[in-house]
Amino acid sequence: MAKLKEIKNRISAVTNTQKITKAMKMVAAAKLRRAQEKIITARPYANKINELLNQLVDASSEIVNPLMEERAVNNRLVVVISSDRGLAGSFNSNLLKFASNYIRDLGKDTMVIAVGRKANDFFKKRDFNLIRGISDMFADLRVERSQELVNELVSGYLSKKFDKVDIIFNEFVTVARQEPTREQFLQLGSETLTEKTEEREKKEKADYIYEPGVEQILNNLIPRKLATQFWKALLESNAAEQGARMTAMETATRNAEELLQFLKLQFNRARQEAITNEILEIVGGAEALKEG
Repeated sequence: MAKLKEIKNRISAVTNTQKITKAMKMVAAAKLRRAQEKIITARPYANKINELLNQLVDASSEIVNPLMEERAVNNRLVVVISSDRGLAGSFNSNLLKFASNYIRDLGKDTMVIAVGRKANDFFKKRDFNLIRGISDMFADLRVERSQELVNELVSGYLSKKFDKVDIIFNEFVTVARQEPTREQFLQLGSETLTEKTEEREKKEKADYIYEPGVEQILNNLIPRKLATQFWKALLESNAAEQGARMTAMETATRNAEELLQFLKLQFNRARQEAITNEILEIVGGAEALKEG
């Protein structure tokens, strides 16, 4: 009977866990739909800004913005964007492995800003130069909060606190696929633009007239490009997280169902064994009474 009770308790525990994973899958699916809508809207806008920057850079004969000036890279900063919560499969582990390997290759003096509780906890407990951790970005994901961090990065770059800034995040590919991605944020250069120079040269160049002028347009467009790039990285990470969590919870629900089937089979076998033993005891007692 003790074995039957133990199996029954396990069945009850797995059933409750399955209810939780089903609910979490539904919540993640709802959040994923909203996140996908945002990223689908943001991608064309970001691509168009990069396209305009490509045209302006080609049209400009000299560097007209301090964010585009080439300079020696003495201090580097890497911004790592993870999630605040777990239960998302290998979403965070793959990202943090990718980021830590890249940062170690750059050198131990590389500064790190961790966006997301998982990245913050990871770099805080290890030998990395973590200068700031943000643990609640996705609890209240707004453009204004993203812009505050962009302003901080631009200010640090202009004051030469760091000479190059990279962003590492999970790019949303499909619901079941997220790819750790690195993008150069600052300085603005060939690596930050969508198309390579040789690819742009193959396209037919139109003779544009820029008003009020290339310098003024660049100075207005570059802050928008940086704001859009960072906001898009946050949206990509958010959508990738919800997709990973939905997939993980679906797998957990399926595994719970398989475990339930196995436990029910064990329970039926144990119950049948107990009944058989009781029958044998009754028959044995009856035979003993006859002999007595």
